[in-house]
Amino acid sequence: MPTYISKKGLQDLNEERENRIKNTRKAIAIKISDAKELGDLSENFEYHDAKEQQGTNEVRILEIEAIIKEAIIIEETTGNNEISFGVTFVAESNGNKKIYTIVGSNESNPMEGKISNESPIGRAFMGKTVDETVTIDVPSGVISYKILEIK
Repeated sequence: MPTYISKKGLQDLNEERENRIKNTRKAIAIKISDAKELGDLSENFEYHDAKEQQGTNEVRILEIEAIIKEAIIIEETTGNNEISFGVTFVAESNGNKKIYTIVGSNESNPMEGKISNESPIGRAFMGKTVDETVTIDVPSGVISYKILEIK
């Protein structure tokens, strides 16, 4: 399944992968080596913890590589008259204006206004234009947004 991602998101993933391969692997290998020197491995918390960290790190490296392999780069766009991938826009709900950008699921960070195209909010905004009102069912009820600007 393709993963939609911005150039910056792809760059960040490549940097994370390189850091995990070059730095995190070394640090964990040192922890494992130090823990082995403590003796009996069957009851050695430090050893088991380091091995768990090693497994988690390797799984994340594989995840990143899979994302990169399937990545479809979405260019940030400007001058659009409708909301689509990579578009930043301003919406208002209950008098609160917020700036959002539609991104792929791997880059989403609602606290930074980056909403996934796969999320209910992201799907609701896709294809909409300025002055349209978007109504979204959320667990706490219904939220309405008016689209004020598409950047």
